[in-house]
Amino acid sequence: MKILVTGATGYIGKRLIPLLLNDGHTVVCAVRDKERAQNYFKERANVILVSADFLNAESLENIPKDIDFAYYLIHSMSNSAKEFHILEEKCAFNFKRFAEKTNVKQVIYLSGITNDTKLSKHLLSRKNVEKALASKIYALTTFKAGIIVGSGSSSFEIIRDIVEKLPAMIAPKWLNTKTQPLGIRDVLSFLHRALNKKELFNTSYDVFGPEVLTYKEMLLEFAAVRKLKRRIIIVPVMTPKLSSYWLYFVTSTSYKLATSLVNSMGVEVIGNKSDINKILDVQPMTYRQAVEFAFVKIKQNSIISSWKDSYISSGKLKNYVHEFINVPKHGCFKDFKKRKIKNKEQLLDNIWAIGGETGWYYATFLWKLRGIIDQLFGGTGLRRGRRHPTELFAGDALDFWRVIYADKKNGKLLLYAEMILPGEAWLEFKVEKGVLYQTATFRPHGLGGRLYWYAVMPFHWFIFNGMINNLNK
Repeated sequence: MKILVTGATGYIGKRLIPLLLNDGHTVVCAVRDKERAQNYFKERANVILVSADFLNAESLENIPKDIDFAYYLIHSMSNSAKEFHILEEKCAFNFKRFAEKTNVKQVIYLSGITNDTKLSKHLLSRKNVEKALASKIYALTTFKAGIIVGSGSSSFEIIRDIVEKLPAMIAPKWLNTKTQPLGIRDVLSFLHRALNKKELFNTSYDVFGPEVLTYKEMLLEFAAVRKLKRRIIIVPVMTPKLSSYWLYFVTSTSYKLATSLVNSMGVEVIGNKSDINKILDVQPMTYRQAVEFAFVKIKQNSIISSWKDSYISSGKLKNYVHEFINVPKHGCFKDFKKRKIKNKEQLLDNIWAIGGETGWYYATFLWKLRGIIDQLFGGTGLRRGRRHPTELFAGDALDFWRVIYADKKNGKLLLYAEMILPGEAWLEFKVEKGVLYQTATFRPHGLGGRLYWYAVMPFHWFIFNGMINNLNK
């Protein structure tokens, strides 16, 4: 069959698509940034990539009309648009209008559990999107999940940050909120097995794990898996704003995303029981099993997708990575260095391992200091790390950089800075004819940008000099 997947480069989409391809289906991936997506799917047969922005109805004409089924995985916990719920409903409305002109029989939508009487803005938006997607032309199947636990998921990584960084913590009262965490493997099973299941047409089900846990219990269970002793003291006086700051400084999330999470975490996420587990033969794993399975994937370096690679974790980029691939030449400051290559294979391995646990090869303490300063001003800092220790693809988060272009075969890596800056910055590594070229480019915004460059120029000289020397060892 021909299946449309929206949100194809997102956390869920990138994990669902291989399952559909393994079944022999042709998958149409509707993505905003086709150039970015090509890196993910270039070695996959039966993948059709199309450029489509569901906020722009005209762009949907690029999608084939002969699709049989569709997955609606568009989901924004926006850190920039104040009226993100309006944008989400517009996306759903445009999708519905398009889908009703195609051959699609069933649309499968992943939402959030919305049974509490008082919903956050985020969860209310999920509920309204379901209403917007309902149609008399095609069948809608909705799965409503709570906290999703898996390697690279936002909830998993945030809990990991808290548990592994804080031996003891004074925490906000929302840690007593109850939820029913669900493993990512089970989420995918529900989505995958529901395809063309006629008894699920025009139905909605809550999907959840077998336990009801508070966030505090989840933290302590996570600590037990990691064999760590942790003490949590909950105080009732911490305001949502203080809670957001607490989450922001302790974890790798941005402040605005932390605010959205805090607002949602005050809502109980308890699912309504049904026979969906029996219908699809899915027996959800426990929270502990989901955590243990996630660490197996981490140890195997087989994290398929990470929430940090989403533009939600971005400080600057919004949609299109490829728009920043042409590094400006005029009105810019540059730090340019080159070295004759000693060992090309080793050099490329070093470049492709840069950042994260490996670090930046020289003056690590200064990189960490710059990360702390960035975080104090509301930036991402160095907390995002990297998805994989040796792989890089366009769109990946890399500490406070974003990968714009990555071609190891031809020896070129281009990064764009997402730290807080009075301007824009790029860092490029290029290997040509036995020579490594390393170029840092800064395009200042006004007088402040120029003063910033001159202030950090002495540090840049020995930092970038040391970096290229150590890369080329």
